Amino acid sequence: MPRSVNSVASRNRRKKVMKLAKGYFGRRKNVWTVAKNAVEKGLVYAYRDRRNKKRNFRALWIQRINAGAREYGLSYSAFMGKLKKANIELNRKVLADLALNNPEAFKSIVEKIK
Repeated sequence: MPRSVNSVASRNRRKKVMKLAKGYFGRRKNVWTVAKNAVEKGLVYAYRDRRNKKRNFRALWIQRINAGAREYGLSYSAFMGKLKKANIELNRKVLADLALNNPEAFKSIVEKIK
């Protein structure tokens, strides 16, 4: 009896990977084994970097808040400490946006906590 292979499922699985490899350079876009490795690696990077993106943005917000606070003679840690004491619950994303795009609002926050 001949061996039964589910070629429909195999082809669909390959098509799915080849579709993900669209836009890659050279053999990565059209050779199955190379494309499969490239797509797997790309998915690993995508998973990892979705988490790294959150870290990077938090670091950026902290730098912007620090720069804004130092204009008024406060360090970042002193500024955040005084914010907590004053029960002002603004997150870093909002504070960074105020420091960058709305300096007068940021100044009013600094004056409120001093």
